[in-house]
Amino acid sequence: MRGNIARFQSADSVLMIRPARFYPNPDTEADNAFQRAANRDADMLTTAAREEFEAAVRALRAAGVEVHVFDDSPYPEKPDAVFPNNWISTHHDGRIILFPMCSALRRGERRRDLIEELRSRYQVSEVVDYSPFENEGCYLEGTGSLVLDHVNKIAYVSLSNRSSPRMVERFAGDFDYEPVIFTSIGPDGRPIYHTNVMMCIGTDFALAGLETIADKTARKRVRERLESSGKEIVELSAEQVANFAGNAIELRNRGGEKLLVLSSRAAGALTAEQRERLSNYARFLALPLSTIELGGGSARCMMAEIYLPRRS
Repeated sequence: MRGNIARFQSADSVLMIRPARFYPNPDTEADNAFQRAANRDADMLTTAAREEFEAAVRALRAAGVEVHVFDDSPYPEKPDAVFPNNWISTHHDGRIILFPMCSALRRGERRRDLIEELRSRYQVSEVVDYSPFENEGCYLEGTGSLVLDHVNKIAYVSLSNRSSPRMVERFAGDFDYEPVIFTSIGPDGRPIYHTNVMMCIGTDFALAGLETIADKTARKRVRERLESSGKEIVELSAEQVANFAGNAIELRNRGGEKLLVLSSRAAGALTAEQRERLSNYARFLALPLSTIELGGGSARCMMAEIYLPRRS
């Protein structure tokens, strides 16, 4: 356990993976109600997803965010490689985590070469590898499972097949985070597969689909913890959550300006009043991601923040 306290919530640098192949992953559709079948073949989907990816990178860079782009390898096919935040996270004290993934098809996304590239640019103190827990059926899919308040050291987790209580407690102990655990229910009546589709933590605000937390005691506990940590809560309806309004991310640009990055679909699902409240805290950066969203993730899932200390 370490007491390293983050000085800021939002990162100014992100890691993104250019997809070599993209289509809704048949290995994950059973518990991802946000995933959609496509009426185009994999070649057409890959072309469209790559176009959306390149446009997103251009938009982020134009807004002043540093983007490190890595190419996915074509073989074996990894249709979810565009969502790297599920297998890697980086932390202010120089540690990198590799996470245990539920889908066997996704485990090939973890890459040591990428970590070595990060080492050349940033100070990496340790690589914490949780992936062996896959052999015990215990999973924790990165910042999909963990929505982290870095400054207040709080980890919000909605339990599902992909987020096991044992792994949450292990992470909380190793990284000195307070776990706030609950269960949220998706449009299919089952647990929402990842916490980050129903919650986003910014510096001063939280987007939260609290109505998806069926247990009223748990819902009250989550609300009170968000408020006590100084967040203005912008509540999302279940329909807004289904449109990826919770799958947003606050980033900073080189000038220190805060950006709320989300998909065009998500931005369109917000009300005028919600947009006005959020604009007090961050500038909106909406990305067209209609093809990539067929895979069951959106803007936040495409970005793994880099919090590592920079090399001089």
